[in-house]
Amino acid sequence: MLGAVLATAAGMDEAMVRQDGDVPTEVWADDRGELGFRTLVGRSRSEPGPFTAGIADLAPGGWLGRHRHEQAEVYHVLRGRGTVTLGDREVEVGPGSTVLVPGGTEHAVRAVGDEPFAVFYVLDAETFEDVQYRFTDLD
Repeated sequence: MLGAVLATAAGMDEAMVRQDGDVPTEVWADDRGELGFRTLVGRSRSEPGPFTAGIADLAPGGWLGRHRHEQAEVYHVLRGRGTVTLGDREVEVGPGSTVLVPGGTEHAVRAVGDEPFAVFYVLDAETFEDVQYRFTDLD
């Protein structure tokens, strides 16, 4: 019911169910970081959502570099351990941890330990294409 309400609020005309495996993994393995991610909601302008949400997977030692974007973001840790950098602060997180990143806040993520680190993310944007990542070390 809630999904239908959210879909209607965003101008979508029907609810949606998408399985994790239905979406191909995109990979960043460059100056921005080493991770895979699957955008489940808000994949593109042809598939907008009321927000953008998906799962990011980081292998042990994987990372996403310091960056910022206009939109607020929420992380919820599904498995593994990691550190989240929020401005000048570094916080250790694990399964069940939820992190709110206000819009414009510089942040980064790193997997720690010997197991994969997985995070469910939600961005305050109708599509992933609307999010302009500005990486600190690449500006």
